[in-house]
Amino acid sequence: MILDKPFFDPEDGNAEWTADAGAAKDRIDKYIKVQVGEEYSRSQIQLWIENGDILVNGGRIKANYKIAEGDVITLTVPEAEPVEIVPEDIPLDVYYEDADVIVVNKERGMVVHPAPGHSSGTLVNALMFHCKDLSGINGELRPGIVHRIDKDTSGLLMAAKNDKAHASLAVQLKEHSVTRKYYALVHGNVSHDQGTVDAPIGRDPHDRKMYTVIERNSKEAVTHFQVAERFGDYTLLELKLETGRTHQIRVHMKFIGHPLVGDPLYGRSKGSLKLSGQALHAAVLGFVHPSSGEYLEFSAPIPGDMEDLLHSLRNR
Repeated sequence: MILDKPFFDPEDGNAEWTADAGAAKDRIDKYIKVQVGEEYSRSQIQLWIENGDILVNGGRIKANYKIAEGDVITLTVPEAEPVEIVPEDIPLDVYYEDADVIVVNKERGMVVHPAPGHSSGTLVNALMFHCKDLSGINGELRPGIVHRIDKDTSGLLMAAKNDKAHASLAVQLKEHSVTRKYYALVHGNVSHDQGTVDAPIGRDPHDRKMYTVIERNSKEAVTHFQVAERFGDYTLLELKLETGRTHQIRVHMKFIGHPLVGDPLYGRSKGSLKLSGQALHAAVLGFVHPSSGEYLEFSAPIPGDMEDLLHSLRNR
């Protein structure tokens, strides 16, 4: 089936396009997004490309492939695996809630959404029990989730209760207008009182579970930092995210030679300070309310185990 206009029937799940001159030099993932519309996210399209569900001239390509005129592009949507996310009565530290959005203070150790090895006990399981409605833009595994923080990072996170709110919050994140401030305890005495790390982040070519500062196949990443307190061989930093890449703060701090205390992936194996996970807390979250247009900002104190660590450093 050769389609000469942007049309896709999600019930069929298979399609074929021949690229015209107007599509030449477009990225393949952007081109497919135009064809399939809002039914599927850009990340889902990139996963199809990675899995070989999208082919160009019968061959596999990467998400950044630039289309040439005459390319024959085929899409075969894989059959969806049955997914059942069970609501669970897990206590939530709710900071704000209305008909559009909920803001929670996530404890360290809680996974945000179900994934292989974590099908229960996640923030999504708890939200599904607590909230009657959550947005469906990110699919069944991540209902309501607009952004996330790592399992072993504590702090504030917002979730959307409907698709309109989700779209508004997602745009704010994309435009970098959401306020996100973190506190992190890092190794070493940071020499500057404040600064900015502007270094692109991508998958580590030597370890797919990790990210690193790399020029190729990377995305812009900007982290601003300011020294909050010094402890000689440790420093407490206040950090503000301009972008929100996976593991951004952890990767950037390692890049400048000051990895986070307790970080199992990017930290130091030796050290006298012990913490179950990295010493990183999402302390401030601010955004424009999707319906009222009012700017809302919330602050959550540093959790007890991290505060105990800071107290011990002050008393040394």
